[in-house]
Amino acid sequence: MASMETTVAPSRLMELNGQLLDTGLMNSVLDLISERGGTFEVEAFLPGQRREMASQARVRVNAAGQEELDAIVRDLEEMGARAVESEENVTLETVTQDGVAPEDFYSTTIYPTDVRVAGRWLRVERQRMDVVVRVNEAGSQAECVLIRDLQRGDAVVTGVAGVRIHTKPVRREGAEATPTEEFGFMSAGVSSERRVELVVEEVAREMVRLRDSGGKVVVVAGPVVIHTGGGRHLERLIHAGCVQSLLGGNAIAVHDMEENAFGTSLGVDLERGVGVHGGHRHHLKVINMVRGCGSIAEAVAQGKITGGVMHACVKADVPFVLAGSIRDDGPLPETLMDLVEAQRRYAEAIEGAGMILMLCSMLHSIGTGNMTPAGVRLICVDISPAVVTKLADRGSLESVGIVTDVGLFLNLLADRVEAAGKANG
Repeated sequence: MASMETTVAPSRLMELNGQLLDTGLMNSVLDLISERGGTFEVEAFLPGQRREMASQARVRVNAAGQEELDAIVRDLEEMGARAVESEENVTLETVTQDGVAPEDFYSTTIYPTDVRVAGRWLRVERQRMDVVVRVNEAGSQAECVLIRDLQRGDAVVTGVAGVRIHTKPVRREGAEATPTEEFGFMSAGVSSERRVELVVEEVAREMVRLRDSGGKVVVVAGPVVIHTGGGRHLERLIHAGCVQSLLGGNAIAVHDMEENAFGTSLGVDLERGVGVHGGHRHHLKVINMVRGCGSIAEAVAQGKITGGVMHACVKADVPFVLAGSIRDDGPLPETLMDLVEAQRRYAEAIEGAGMILMLCSMLHSIGTGNMTPAGVRLICVDISPAVVTKLADRGSLESVGIVTDVGLFLNLLADRVEAAGKANG
């Protein structure tokens, strides 16, 4: 009589921490497992003893095959669950074609990640989302790498075995912060108008703290900053030493210098709010003037640009990166029309940032957010709730969206920062 082989379905034990009941996270996790064709067993559940306390749960996930299980685990990790540590090492596969990853490559998240190589856990360096993990030949270093930057012979992590992700439990909005939680208003939500002054106070306090401790604040700004009269207040923040890098497109720089040269932005007089005769040519004249000088810095040196955001960046030695697009007039000499190079320069600019302030620039902000690891505080300001929601929903637990006029926001922020500086001085 032939013997019958028993196939054991693959499984993985997952752990969840946070407001599992109040937020509905527990139900969402179980629903996801079922929707993806898996089954589950709740092996442990420890509810918080008080409403403000976090709950803990351990759920064993079963699936028909390893590929199906890996897909479910990836989705659960994005929801904040983490695989309970095991003795498994990561699976490494070799790249056979430049710029092409193995088929089952592990796709990263924004959260700090460890991989287990030869029995030793390594922290993955240069953490960012939607890239792969490459391990060096000696097995002593792991780093995030864009697929396009892979080279033949590289060892890339595949599957989810031997990978652990460090996420923070989500604190219920309104709950009292614990002593270990900083920047308390950051709850991955969208703030309404009535909370703007409260949020401004918190942002200003954190910007001053970062400045005084040698930290780094990066500003991502769109031309609406200039159109709304916010440029002069961003300039104040730069002079106050609270901006260490500026990211944007061709337009923010062009219209900032247009305001300085002509008092207009897109041909509209910012003092009177009306268009001026021939104003439609002003931004082109500015571009032409700067191109004639050779650079923005040279235009400042020659006295052609005497104030504004770009002038402040040059004078305060604040680096800026301008990423071009197909819409751009000119462009300015510094505007990078090579998209790959612009992405690289953006990624370099945000390294080590403690805060990124995103001001009315949806595409540049989302692009920057996708390069940003967890732990960096993101503040997205826009008059459109849809824009701030997109940033707040990207997964960061330290992000907040503020729905308000960016010019008014910057005015309040600069006032609070300068007041804090006088109080400390």
